Amino acid sequence: MTYDGPDNADQARLLRLLRDDGPRSRVELGDAAGLSRARLVAEVDRLVALGLVETAGPAASRGGRRSSLLRIAGAVRFAGITIGPREIDVAVTDGELSVLARRREPVDVRLGPEATIARTLELLGKVRANLGLGRLTGVGVALPAPVAFREGAPVSPPALPGWHGYGVRDALAAELGCPVLVDNDANVMALGEQHAGTGRAFDDFLYVKLGTAIGCGLVLGGALHRGATSGAGGIAHLRQSDDGPTCACGETGCLEAYCSDEALVREALAAVEDGRSPVLAARLAEAGALTVADVGRATVAGDPAAQTLVRDAARRLGRVLVGLVNFVNPGIVIIGGTAVGLGPTMLAEIRSVVYRRSPPLATGNLPIVLSDLDDTAGVVGAARLASDDVFGAS
Repeated sequence: MTYDGPDNADQARLLRLLRDDGPRSRVELGDAAGLSRARLVAEVDRLVALGLVETAGPAASRGGRRSSLLRIAGAVRFAGITIGPREIDVAVTDGELSVLARRREPVDVRLGPEATIARTLELLGKVRANLGLGRLTGVGVALPAPVAFREGAPVSPPALPGWHGYGVRDALAAELGCPVLVDNDANVMALGEQHAGTGRAFDDFLYVKLGTAIGCGLVLGGALHRGATSGAGGIAHLRQSDDGPTCACGETGCLEAYCSDEALVREALAAVEDGRSPVLAARLAEAGALTVADVGRATVAGDPAAQTLVRDAARRLGRVLVGLVNFVNPGIVIIGGTAVGLGPTMLAEIRSVVYRRSPPLATGNLPIVLSDLDDTAGVVGAARLASDDVFGAS
């Protein structure tokens, strides 16, 4: 089965305009794309023939004969998949990347890539069955790992033991019969922010992804910046000290070893052991273990020990962001992936460090904000990743 995309750059531009801004009249679309009427008619007719564009009712009258609206065809469907250390999240979107259906379930990625991919395909199959959907136009996948983008495979991923070099893209494409794109989760979430979040208003921004794995997605000049070997934004293993805690990568003192969810839980257990947190001690006695959600609840409740350990982690992250902000000069920094209850405390400390340690030229008008997409940045960004490929010029 072949999947036809646009034939040229003009058609690709038209598709992206309809994806990003919704249905438009022919006149509005031609003006936005800078195309003559004759050229627009020819390119739109070709997109309709390819099954990528369709009419969507009459447009608002501008005087004279009323034209029809154009939109991405209803048959265009993308899947966005995020595979995390503990959960698979699968969604199917329309051509404008609005989520039509979504399912999540726990997963243990330590079982290996084959078992995890098989479960992912089962979950995607359930979503497609619920929608009565046969063909997918494209699929995007986010992994909590460094990814060789051209190969569609993770590279030495601490959060995915046993996955090094596994062809995630090829395995899924062979089963699904459509284009599949794979990238690291920070890049994918940055795309989600660019399409549907705060990043939509900025051509240059940083998206910092927290959680089990830490990363940074860079959107520069309106495009995702991956670097020469897909390694841009790899802040997780920047060393903060030579004698710090051991990281999942095997080194010591990495940023992730101080700021990840696991690091916060480790410090919370230390606070209990030292008698510094009766709140966390009570929770540990009740549940038998602590989670990052427990740390968040203790922070919101005003527990001094919890607040201190969260601020300490945020301070280290802020110091890393000082370098990034001064080097990249983004229009905004967006923080995502924080557990419930941690965001405001972390944000306040990050802002304090970045604004205090950066020159006015870099931060005079720099917003540093929490993501407003909650947990949808990943699946929307993954669908955006796939659509960027399908809607690119052949």
